[in-house]
Amino acid sequence: MLEKQPLLIPGLIAALMLLGALAPWPYGYYQLLRFVVCGVSIYVAVIAYDWQKIWVTWLFGFVAVLFNPVISIQLSRELWQRIDVICALLFVVIVFILKKPTAEKQEGE
Repeated sequence: MLEKQPLLIPGLIAALMLLGALAPWPYGYYQLLRFVVCGVSIYVAVIAYDWQKIWVTWLFGFVAVLFNPVISIQLSRELWQRIDVICALLFVVIVFILKKPTAEKQEGE
């Protein structure tokens, strides 16, 4: 199962952490969240590029930039909470719709 869905575990971890960010945590949690979400987003973008799903590559490239831990984007807590929920949904959806192409599909393209 994990061979066809290598995004399953990292994507669900990122989604759970994003939903966990809705609760009040120490600042360190949000710093860790940035590293995890940025890293998983880059991983998703690279896998999507390899599977020739360019729209997913661009979408998760944007998420990686938004959550990058080096240059943080300053937004209100309310806006970040909305972004966290939207991005959590994106991770859950992409985990289930993005599947590794079979050899037949790759040869036929």
